[in-house]
Amino acid sequence: LCWECGQCHLVLDNHLYNFQDEVDDELMCHICLQPLLQPMDTPCGHTYCFKCLENFMQEYSFCPMDRKKLSFQQCHKSSLLVRNLLDKLVVLCPFQAECQQTMQRCELEAHLHNRCPGFKKYKSELQRKKNPISKGKEDPPAKGETHTPKDAEVPSGGSSLVAESSGAAVVSLGTAEPGLVNPAFEETEEGESLIQKTSLVAETTTIEIHREDPEEELGMRIVGGKDTPLGNIVVQEVLRDSVIAADGRIAPGDHILEVNGVNISSVTHCQAVSFLRHPGPVLHLMVLQEKGFSNKTAQQDSTCASREVIHVTLIKRDRAEPLGIKLIRKTDEAGIFILDLLEGGLAAKNGKLSRNDRVLSINGQDLRQGTPEAAAQIIQSTESRVNFVILRQPGVQLPEAAEDGSTSSSSSSSNGGSPVHHRRRLDQNHYRRKSNYQKGYVSHEKTVAIKKEPKESLGITIGGGRDNKNKLPIYVTSVQPIGCLFRDGRIKRGDVLLSINGIDLTHLNYYEAVSALKSNAASHSVTLKALEIISLNCTEPSLDIREQGFSWSPLWITWLGLPSYLHFCQDIVLSKGNLESWGFSIVGGFEESKGNQPFFIKTIVPGTPAFRDRKLRCGDEIVAVNGVPAIGMSNSELIPMLKEQRNRVTLTVVSWPGSLV
Repeated sequence: LCWECGQCHLVLDNHLYNFQDEVDDELMCHICLQPLLQPMDTPCGHTYCFKCLENFMQEYSFCPMDRKKLSFQQCHKSSLLVRNLLDKLVVLCPFQAECQQTMQRCELEAHLHNRCPGFKKYKSELQRKKNPISKGKEDPPAKGETHTPKDAEVPSGGSSLVAESSGAAVVSLGTAEPGLVNPAFEETEEGESLIQKTSLVAETTTIEIHREDPEEELGMRIVGGKDTPLGNIVVQEVLRDSVIAADGRIAPGDHILEVNGVNISSVTHCQAVSFLRHPGPVLHLMVLQEKGFSNKTAQQDSTCASREVIHVTLIKRDRAEPLGIKLIRKTDEAGIFILDLLEGGLAAKNGKLSRNDRVLSINGQDLRQGTPEAAAQIIQSTESRVNFVILRQPGVQLPEAAEDGSTSSSSSSSNGGSPVHHRRRLDQNHYRRKSNYQKGYVSHEKTVAIKKEPKESLGITIGGGRDNKNKLPIYVTSVQPIGCLFRDGRIKRGDVLLSINGIDLTHLNYYEAVSALKSNAASHSVTLKALEIISLNCTEPSLDIREQGFSWSPLWITWLGLPSYLHFCQDIVLSKGNLESWGFSIVGGFEESKGNQPFFIKTIVPGTPAFRDRKLRCGDEIVAVNGVPAIGMSNSELIPMLKEQRNRVTLTVVSWPGSLV
């Protein structure tokens, strides 16, 4: 909960307010469609919220309204008159159950902290939840669970590499597991001799996550559940600057087996989301983590035994401030390393990073197989907190000959500007196929025609867009208590918007959709076509009480019920050597007892072509292989097709964002 506006939103997003009256269109931001916050004027005469414009300018170099060339440096604060008008807008207290007061927007924060009984009650409940927990108290191990003795605490926030790892919990993923097909971990002919010497292994680890705010989200996206072919709950993504990213021990592809002692390896997706969203200051997770092939793992373990995993946080004053770190990669070892710390730089002043430290992750982004360029881009795009997880082996100096001069770029050599985003051009050829996963869902298309005043807003916020990394359709993230659609009541949060006044919205990016909605909302009548997807098995409203406004998004399992004409398929091309495996496993396919099911990516093995490419994610659905549709195939038919592709394969996939917990 934000302590300034009293509502739930992402840290980097704008504050949210409930306005008493309809706000004049001249005071609205044409990006977020909400009243302006920290208004910024462009040279071409348009005004936007500071954060909205800043985020937009990271992707584009033109004004959202007239598409004239624009840079953020050319923009300036709006006049004091405009800012005063916005500050005087009347808002409702967000704690309506206990407080019905209204006040000017600029007075809300003072009201919450000094006069609001609802906020006072919230703070006292939060404090009451924190106090009963004794930090020095340790829970006894669960029945049947073994733990190695916990290592001594390492200075500077470090911990031993083997700390909190359950003893001898190594399993082979090559063994039989119901529903798991592992074609990518096998090879033929030349590859057979290699694979006979190795087996894919993973390790179960117990991880303790601490939260200062028990209500704070963990900051990861999950896929899977027993009601899907994936079966297990799998981490799809770790969000930057989140609790999980700061901890640094959980990575995409990890399987979550237990939450606070409760086995979630055989629960539905919605039940798993509920367990992981449960508030609390301490969270105990048992996860299954890929360790690659056994021979490689053994070699790494022998070199890492004497090393320490250390967490370091550097705080930038602004996005442009460099850290003063020189990063390189070695010719004989994967990953990136710190070559030097510039004297007087932020990292040197902090004193916790050292030469030859290996960077494992930055802000939760796995860099074990990364490049200096990738690390520099993450650092440059971060507003303030840069969380490093590094591996340190005392006493080892970096050989001069190991430096690869062609890849030594880092944040220290940047000019501090915004990173360049190399955007892949959208392929407009959607892969048409039969819808093959509608079980448990009913999709209902509806047409909503309303009469309204010309200046009356629709009163909705939206998400998605085909420029989104998941190529999502446009969907409603909230219906505000002001506006004609709230009054009408038929458009709901989660509805996918298909068209407005005959204009197709399904192929538009976010800003094109905002523009289309804005221009058509100015008329006396509006006709919206929308798709409502109803889950028959999942009581989703009970899960997303904490997700409000712009931060809300549908559950992963809801996207699976979307009709195929709204799917956006993309091609991912993988390349490998003759002795390599592709590095992913699949589940699903046609079974007589279950009928047609999608093929999903279940695991991606560290150090393999699929892992290094970084485009394929756990939970992605394989639609076709080299242009051949996978629909109707059994896994015994798809596996040989994958194995036949010797050095290159094109996977056509649909990727939906996992559920945020």
